[in-house]
Amino acid sequence: MSVGYQELVVWQKSVDLAEEVYRLIKLLPKTEEFALSNQMRRAAVSIPSNIAEGQQRRSTKEFLTFLSIARGSLAELETQLILCVRFNYLSIKQIEKTEPLCKEIGLMLISLMKTLET
Repeated sequence: MSVGYQELVVWQKSVDLAEEVYRLIKLLPKTEEFALSNQMRRAAVSIPSNIAEGQQRRSTKEFLTFLSIARGSLAELETQLILCVRFNYLSIKQIEKTEPLCKEIGLMLISLMKTLET
């Protein structure tokens, strides 16, 4: 693949998602600073990081592995956002930007993986 990772729309969207998650983390209670907040940071950063690292690898097989990891991190982050709402740390309104972004990124990752597999 000749496109650099920064040109991949899925990478750009996942950076946008990470930025939004960092904004939301500031709203969480201090008691979650080293628990849920930390996990959310790691998952949010993992998505674009794995897309970038995989794209820079030498083989399509490796890229697919890193895209799969990014998908796992996305699912982890979605779960953590749901927990934030269930624990009453955040409202559905506060996370409303993240849901469509997560869905879009998930679909884009699947599409990219299918393209690479052919």
